Amino acid sequence: MITHLNGKLIEKNPTSIVLECHGVGYEVKISLTTFSQIKDDESLKIFTQFIVREDVQLLYGFATKEEREMFNHLISVSGIGPNTAMIMLSSLNPEEIAHAIQSEDVKTIQSVKGIGVKTAQRVIIDLKDKMLKMTFSTENIFILNNTNRFDALTALVSLGFDKKSVDKALDKIATTDEETVEILIKEALKIL
Repeated sequence: MITHLNGKLIEKNPTSIVLECHGVGYEVKISLTTFSQIKDDESLKIFTQFIVREDVQLLYGFATKEEREMFNHLISVSGIGPNTAMIMLSSLNPEEIAHAIQSEDVKTIQSVKGIGVKTAQRVIIDLKDKMLKMTFSTENIFILNNTNRFDALTALVSLGFDKKSVDKALDKIATTDEETVEILIKEALKIL
């Protein structure tokens, strides 16, 4: 499997790039999210996923490992192929997709072209548990940029509490960035 490419950017389009690595040019399909993060620098490192089907071999590229991980989660859902996953990643960034799945926001997922109600529901059902395990190196929307809140949420969910209940409990607590994970857990346990 080709996990990443590091080379010279030859061509850049909103849906694909050509990257030259040691004299070989690789066409790599990308999302608009990745496109917006690629600068016109000569040198570029891109994380990849190689997809082989009976009629074609395609290389998909991502600016971050998290985007590649989200792509792999999405294509694991029945009815979501690589092209649909790339459309989703072009419409929403990985953090927004994770947030929509965690909050069971069918409308946000359904807002992506080609995704109907049933497919959106299937995405939520199939990926909800996997989204708790995902971490993002950039600002994470579904934790509202508060790592203490996220750590408290993860700890309480791992103790067996329902994520929705924990979210509601944490929302009721007046949180500031200075509150420790321990304080958040103690206060949430009082409510739960």
